[in-house]
Amino acid sequence: MPLMAWLARQGLFGPDPAQLSDRFPTLLVAAGYAFSIWAPIFLLDLLLALHPFGRQRRAGEGWRQARPALVAGFALCAAWMALFPMQRFGLALLSCGAAWACVFYAALRLARSGEEESWLLRAGVGLHAGWLSLALLMNSAQWIVARQLLNTERMLPWSLLLWGAGALLLMLANRALRGHWAFVLALLWGLLGVQVKQSASALPGADLSAGIALLLAGLLLLQSLWLWWRDRRGRRARRGGEITLVNLR
Repeated sequence: MPLMAWLARQGLFGPDPAQLSDRFPTLLVAAGYAFSIWAPIFLLDLLLALHPFGRQRRAGEGWRQARPALVAGFALCAAWMALFPMQRFGLALLSCGAAWACVFYAALRLARSGEEESWLLRAGVGLHAGWLSLALLMNSAQWIVARQLLNTERMLPWSLLLWGAGALLLMLANRALRGHWAFVLALLWGLLGVQVKQSASALPGADLSAGIALLLAGLLLLQSLWLWWRDRRGRRARRGGEITLVNLR
């Protein structure tokens, strides 16, 4: 993935991805600085890729289930990085969606396994899944504009529908992952990037889109706080039940 991203920036597959985003502006794109999140994602992914070599026999069920999905997700993500600058926007969107499904499944397996693995490695999967969730939303808008599938002069109506579908997806995914902090961090970083970009945009409806991004970031943060509180209360209740059971014995 880092190699494909670097080759794409060198123009091997076509125009630079940043130039393509400027060529096909949308109401759901983030500011350029937001994409710097790929640096920690790549670093954590590389650590994750090296991790299993010394842990094969001791790995829990959650990691065994997550590994094939991660391999597929990383491969699809690398393909997406080549397809987008090639302007194969439909295939790029499919690759991005499939990569998101694989990485999110891996994050879900790890979140529900209850295994005590390195928080840094778990963070890498959560961060990657969170950013791909937003990338799927942004790539959908880019595909619509690039192929002129809908009105590109008045983008607000269909952008609102896309925001609604994206908000539902992000809220459900966050709930399934129980407010995983790295997943939420990637979402907040990206949504604030969208808010910054749209606040400075001259496109009709950009101000409203910026407000929606900020509102969605606030809702996700509140949802995460509630999920963390509920999870902590549940752990306390289970711990109290175990103590009571021991006393009864």
